[in-house]
Amino acid sequence: MPKKTYAMRYVAGQPVEQIFPGVLPHPGPDLPPGAALTNSNVLRIMVWNIFKQQRADWLSVLQGFGKDAQLVLLQEAQTTPELIRFATSNFLAADQVPAFVLPQHPSGVMTLAAAHPVYCCPLREREPLLRLSKSALITVYPLTDGRLLMVVNIHAVNFSIGVDVYSKQLDPIGEQIANHKGPVVMAGDFNAWSRQRINALYGFASNISLQEVRFPADLRRRAFGRPLDFIFYRGLSVTQAQVLETRASDHNPLLVDFLAQQHP
Repeated sequence: MPKKTYAMRYVAGQPVEQIFPGVLPHPGPDLPPGAALTNSNVLRIMVWNIFKQQRADWLSVLQGFGKDAQLVLLQEAQTTPELIRFATSNFLAADQVPAFVLPQHPSGVMTLAAAHPVYCCPLREREPLLRLSKSALITVYPLTDGRLLMVVNIHAVNFSIGVDVYSKQLDPIGEQIANHKGPVVMAGDFNAWSRQRINALYGFASNISLQEVRFPADLRRRAFGRPLDFIFYRGLSVTQAQVLETRASDHNPLLVDFLAQQHP
């Protein structure tokens, strides 16, 4: 029997909560209102494959750049006490989808947010060759102008022959994005290291009207000459985008500022 997919929610001073897909309503106009994600015009998002916190200085990079962001999308985040402490003392909610359980702490995508999500949908896809899982997480947050922002945090399957499994992981995400009326950010480690994969990813993004964030100084981690980490968006405007150089992981963090309010 396949393992159940769920998210773990970490909130300061509260017991850890398990959230299963379908427990919260589908994203739509009936979602309950909540506190807005940002109280200013700017929405800052940090995206980083944190390499299971195996290298020194990961915490100082997060403290230096992550704590001023309203959203931090981590991949390969292990729920170590240090990371949970950082998450719960700087953010209102942190949701993690355990992709696979390591001896001590589960590892997977984790979204840290300055507001509580009004929708949360964890997803997992098994690597066909290694039999390990990769995870994705869809969350939705209110913005100050009344719109709902859908955020997709993804760590794409890495080892597969062809792109069938790769596309299969993207399909349920595409369905939810296509049905969402408000702005969207989809970001993470897409493992787009082959021409087939990058074509599948760009085709997928274009089908659901997502644009790619461009980086003036593109220092993203590459494999076979192709970047692995991407940020796609819809219904927002980019004001600033940069890649931070660090040795604290085998990926460099991406930092993007969006204009969060829609002007009439």
